[in-house]
Amino acid sequence: MSYFDAFILGLLQGLTEFLPVSSSGHLVIMGSLLGVNEPGITFEIILHLGSLLAVLIFFRKRILLLVQALFDSTMKKERMMILFIGIGTMPAVVAVLFFKDFFEASFKNPLLASCMLFVTGFILLSTRIKHDGKKEINLMSAIIIGIGQAFAIIPGISRSGTTISTGMLLGLKPSETAEYSFLLAIPAILGAVVFKFDELLHLDPALLGQYSFGLLVTFVSSMFAVYAVLELIKKGKFEYFAYYCFAAGSLGLYLFI
Repeated sequence: MSYFDAFILGLLQGLTEFLPVSSSGHLVIMGSLLGVNEPGITFEIILHLGSLLAVLIFFRKRILLLVQALFDSTMKKERMMILFIGIGTMPAVVAVLFFKDFFEASFKNPLLASCMLFVTGFILLSTRIKHDGKKEINLMSAIIIGIGQAFAIIPGISRSGTTISTGMLLGLKPSETAEYSFLLAIPAILGAVVFKFDELLHLDPALLGQYSFGLLVTFVSSMFAVYAVLELIKKGKFEYFAYYCFAAGSLGLYLFI
């Protein structure tokens, strides 16, 4: 892997992790085109750490309140949010435990990722169905959004696109749904890191420079992507990314069939 490869893949990860176009799908497709032969899922987890750092910094005030709520029983709203984050994470945990081999194999299949980009496109188009957008997150919506996140482990299905679209279809406040989606990414990424921690400890020292550079590029571009998504949701332009997904999926099918 060259520094150029690390830059391209880091940029793709950062921009597409939070933009609703599937970071994993882009990494699988671009990694195949670049001929990057390192363990795909391990390098992707390293890049995800850059996205995680961006979320922690961008939502630092909100996260500090959640941490404070662990020690303050009067902060009931924040404690409920912690509960909803935990509940929303469980479907993905169960999915990984039962379908680990399938998910790992899917990260080596650019054709599957290309097909799943069409699924993401239709999910995003579904937000055209108008809802009042005034409901608060509750137990049932957390479970349903969590199930959506579990399906998004498959490369090509956007995690942010699926979770935010699901929340909007459930009639939740768009801005609150987006924030919940970003906070839900924290345990998801940490879980992936823990799951692959042994492999991360045995990375090729010769590639540490490229991996570190990729992580830095991911962090910077992720900060931009978080801001962009929040602005697009405010302006009601979230569904526009569906057409990009259709175009990217079509290009993938052309290249890999």
